[in-house]
Amino acid sequence: MYTTDTIAAPATAPGQGGIAIIRVSGPEAESMMRTLFDRQGEYESHKMYYGHLYMDGEMLDECMCVLMRAPRTYTREDVCEFHLHGGSYASRRVLDALYALGARAADPGEFTRRAFLNGRIDLSRAEAVMSIISSEGDRAARAAMRQLQGGVNSFIKNAQEQLLTILSGVEAALDYPEEISDEEAYTALEASALSLAEQLENACDERGARILEEGLQVVLCGKPNVGKSSILNALLGQERAIVTSIPGTTRDIVQGSIQLDGVKVNLSDTAGLRDGSDEVEKIGIDRARRAIAHADVTVVVLDAALPLDDEDMRLLHETENGDRIVVLNKIDRMPAMAKLPLRDALYVSARTGEGMDALSRAIAAFAANAGQSELSESRHMALARQAAQHLRNAANVCRSGEAVDLAAIDLHDALLCLARITGDRVDEKLLDDIFSRFCVGK
Repeated sequence: MYTTDTIAAPATAPGQGGIAIIRVSGPEAESMMRTLFDRQGEYESHKMYYGHLYMDGEMLDECMCVLMRAPRTYTREDVCEFHLHGGSYASRRVLDALYALGARAADPGEFTRRAFLNGRIDLSRAEAVMSIISSEGDRAARAAMRQLQGGVNSFIKNAQEQLLTILSGVEAALDYPEEISDEEAYTALEASALSLAEQLENACDERGARILEEGLQVVLCGKPNVGKSSILNALLGQERAIVTSIPGTTRDIVQGSIQLDGVKVNLSDTAGLRDGSDEVEKIGIDRARRAIAHADVTVVVLDAALPLDDEDMRLLHETENGDRIVVLNKIDRMPAMAKLPLRDALYVSARTGEGMDALSRAIAAFAANAGQSELSESRHMALARQAAQHLRNAANVCRSGEAVDLAAIDLHDALLCLARITGDRVDEKLLDDIFSRFCVGK
């Protein structure tokens, strides 16, 4: 990839809108702006100007323009932006003019890639930019913002410092064997390596990271006609699922998403669990059971107006070892002073809304810790766990009494894993993979 040429791309999403922004970065950004923009004289950096864009005497658009001189820019290169009328026509004409002047169409994520290559941000901050763009909940956005502000970088730098301290002790033992015995080196190394490995492992929360990225998967299950679809509609605040008094109305999985406590929650209403009466219903029941098996949380819905039967007890038994919420629906029809042998169950009425707030809070509680760990990117967690394993390998070398230089090899490998998180040690293939997922113009 060339990093000395000038690139241009739309910085706003395609389609109609109030404005469209074209971003240009590189050594020729200012000269291209001066060629197209009709204002004469000097330009003050980071100041917005009003004018018109011309190419070969033809006016392209009326716009606002800002020049930002290096190094106080996103890419640490000269950057200019044209704020045009929204829509694709004006953007296309201005981009064609820039290309005619020698600019190149930016690759996906190339502006952020240049920010990384020019030392403005480390690789973890660069990845945070895309996480912010793709966030689907407040919690995910806050986690990405902490990463952008250097949370991951700070944590990894601290781990690297601890690792370098451990490594310096090992290398001292190798350089001065007559002064530092293997036993002394082993004692200090083993405890420190295991402590750091535990820190790195505790910083990883794959479940929480997946919930931030994809949402909490919540499946409503129960016998036919217990009110699963009514509860889904009540939680969503809209009529998504068909509700009738006929058992077996829901044949397939009906889905919808809501935000609870800043986390995206994906709700799935499933076919009533019973011995299906026809082939279509049996397929729906099979899909329901697969959905239950892959759910983060299972909401077991029972009919509060009826005594528990064998099918209810079978479902309660099948779900008792997973994360679940037991809901007794239709309390508006429950016989007076009725007692059901269930503890910690929620009593709700999807029809009247009673108890639905408590159900929402109970669902949100299962994602309470999502986004609280130091590492929330899958790539970072994989590398941190690899580093932790190398540290444990080094500790095992000490425990078995092998040569201390073998431990040094694992410590260097652990250091390399941490360096790949921040981008201190990185190859072109990894950069291509990371930035190819970015949108053009960012």
